[in-house]
Amino acid sequence: MELPKDAAMLLSVVNMKLRDFYPSLGTFCEEAGVGEEELKARLAAIDYEYDAERNQFV
Repeated sequence: MELPKDAAMLLSVVNMKLRDFYPSLGTFCEEAGVGEEELKARLAAIDYEYDAERNQFV
């Protein structure tokens, strides 16, 4: 899966996918072929972190 390079667009796409299709970040990352820590780092750069209880970046 090709993910957006822009961090704000990435946040939007990832949160939508987590909300609508994936029960966890790990499942999303596995199916998208992206490293979980890499994704977390990219979104941490714009002050978002993953909340497992909500299953989204906040």
